[in-house]
Amino acid sequence: MRAPVYSLKAEEPGDFWEVEALFDLCFAPGREALSSYRLRDGVPWLRELSLVARDAQGVLAGAIRYWPVRVGTAPALLLGPIAVHPTRQGEGLGGVLIRDSLALARDHPLAGNRVMLVGDAPYYSRFGFRRLEGVLMPPPTNPARLLGLELAPAAWQGVGGKVRPAGP
Repeated sequence: MRAPVYSLKAEEPGDFWEVEALFDLCFAPGREALSSYRLRDGVPWLRELSLVARDAQGVLAGAIRYWPVRVGTAPALLLGPIAVHPTRQGEGLGGVLIRDSLALARDHPLAGNRVMLVGDAPYYSRFGFRRLEGVLMPPPTNPARLLGLELAPAAWQGVGGKVRPAGP
């Protein structure tokens, strides 16, 4: 059996409702009540880093978004949400979205060479994410789920404090 082929491209304004429907499908109702959404309120996501994956027929199979944030006074990127359609899970598409978008993030001027997310360490550790210490998300975030990745050596060293929206 052949692995499906997907095309990845930056999310465009015309993808918005389809991506939102995918996020609604993949996450529990009330996903926008999560603390990470308070960091996204009124701040546009970074379209150049936010990718959509479509199959050969143009059907949306997955999507990932990034947002600018500040940790204390330091810039960082907030990864998420990321979703893969339930019928496409287990094909490695989530990993492709993460790796390809992180490659783009390395040169992004708002990244500060650091990326963070709220997620499961066993899954995200394969991409280099580790638990962040001294970084405070809005409550009620479980600190054990707050993970960071350095896009350059020691990028998280000495960075801490409250996470807040970066603003436009």
